[in-house]
Amino acid sequence: MKAAVFHGGGRPLELADAPTPEPGPGEVRVRVAACGVCHTDLHYLDHGTPTFRPPPLILGHEASGRIAAVGPGVEGWREGDRVLLPAVLTCGSCRFCRLGRENICANMRMFGNHVDGAYAEYVVAPARDLFHLPEAIPLAEGCVIADAFSTPFHAVRNRARVRPGDTVAVFGVGGVGLNVVQIATLAGAQVIAVDALPERLALARRLGAVETIDVADGPPERRIRALTGGGVDIAFEAVGKGATLEAACGALRRGGRLCVIGFSSESPAWPASRIMFHEIEIVGSLGCRPVDYPPLIELVAAGRLQLAPLVTGRFPLERVNDALDACRRGVGVRNVVLP
Repeated sequence: MKAAVFHGGGRPLELADAPTPEPGPGEVRVRVAACGVCHTDLHYLDHGTPTFRPPPLILGHEASGRIAAVGPGVEGWREGDRVLLPAVLTCGSCRFCRLGRENICANMRMFGNHVDGAYAEYVVAPARDLFHLPEAIPLAEGCVIADAFSTPFHAVRNRARVRPGDTVAVFGVGGVGLNVVQIATLAGAQVIAVDALPERLALARRLGAVETIDVADGPPERRIRALTGGGVDIAFEAVGKGATLEAACGALRRGGRLCVIGFSSESPAWPASRIMFHEIEIVGSLGCRPVDYPPLIELVAAGRLQLAPLVTGRFPLERVNDALDACRRGVGVRNVVLP
């Protein structure tokens, strides 16, 4: 099969022939229809973040496709079934999985990090981890549900605990932040979107934001406090920068909650006294639990969450490096590779 192989940071992915993977007991082989391009891939390529399994490795963790082969012992799936692969595989038996917090599984394995991913014609996955994609969801767009939708779904629903009537600020409306906007809006919140790109702010309004703030116009936290009479109930940081984390914290009212989604190696200078006196709550959010995928898929299939506006670029596998470069330059919202 053809695959885009990662050989280490600072080097483009190499399109090469790789062995077609064979499904073992309990596994299926999926013919990849599409794989979303994520900033996580750029951490490996550009920022020196190591993959758990050393290169050579096939990247790509947002995949959809059809089952091409079924391994021994697999029940309930057959060749041709339309499927979504979760970005992360969980063990189901560690303490966190048994507590229902599989997204922080102690033994998690991630496509394109611990195991070969989906910048390839085929990928192998445990059958128990697959999710059915209904016909109402195009495979070429549905792949982004695996991360760009599931991560904000978990953040809004389970970590930030957004409720009807909440005021919410979303710092960074890229591929993840825009979905925080529409999922928080669906939950009944009044959402303020913050970004540096006017076109993304315009799309945030289309997806439900009632106000938008361009960071070029000055400190966004000051404008948010003025707009809301003291600050928002909940702020999401979906960028991964120290300064943005500080601004998001500064946009909160007394008793507010900050939900950190963006990965950052920087340490923000948070005011400890204000966090204590105002009872500011700071929570992290990682990925999504398996139990949350089915209701999320149903919301997308029913049209209550918009998928099409998020997929703005489509690239054949031979141009995977162009897709990554578009992500690097902030071109579009979510690009997908179509093997």
